Amino acid sequence: MRTVAVVLAAGSGQRFGGDLPKQLRTLAGRTLIEHSVAAFDDAPGVDAILVVTNPGLAAQVRALLAGGQYRKVTGVIEGGVTRTDSTRLAIAALGDAECDVLFHDAARPLVDQQTIAGCVSALVTNRAVGVTIPSSDTIVEARAGVLTGMPRRDHLLRCQTPQGFRLSVISRAHQLAQADPGFAASASTDDCGVVLRYLPEVPVRAVPGSERNIKITYPSDLDVAEVLLRS
Repeated sequence: MRTVAVVLAAGSGQRFGGDLPKQLRTLAGRTLIEHSVAAFDDAPGVDAILVVTNPGLAAQVRALLAGGQYRKVTGVIEGGVTRTDSTRLAIAALGDAECDVLFHDAARPLVDQQTIAGCVSALVTNRAVGVTIPSSDTIVEARAGVLTGMPRRDHLLRCQTPQGFRLSVISRAHQLAQADPGFAASASTDDCGVVLRYLPEVPVRAVPGSERNIKITYPSDLDVAEVLLRS
């Protein structure tokens, strides 16, 4: 089965701040987009890479990735207002030919080969997978500043990306979400959430992730990533 990695780099980066889009920030001499693209370009199980970026940045990102260094990049397209919109545009760009697709946030530039290979391998026998790591903290539920519940920690995992699916599965899940008038009011924050909500009969297999696969949300996260790269 052909595997396509979709690097989602169309976020606004409001929490990061500054004039430069977060995905174009530099980490160890490379932009965050380039780190993610390079990881999938080096992955033996990945056949092609599609990059989804901010409207208006597509030409700049194409130029950044040009020159043959990233040989698996087959396209750079403009994303939508929300992450869900960008995912749907990527699904449309992939067409109807069945394949496995890995959705990865460009804000996670330290994704490693073991994690990518784990997703590719898991999709051989599963139709939906999500990268997770155990929660070392106790998680509580709260309403109006008052604790209301404390789920068992051994039942809790933290989600990362990539998240992988048969293209037909994630396409159908988003079709159902788009047809649901109530989706926008409580939209899922990632694609595993869309599958869990609209295709509950499809198991989502957990794939072990890495504590190094951090998400760059604030400027201080870049400093942490620099330290992790040096180590």
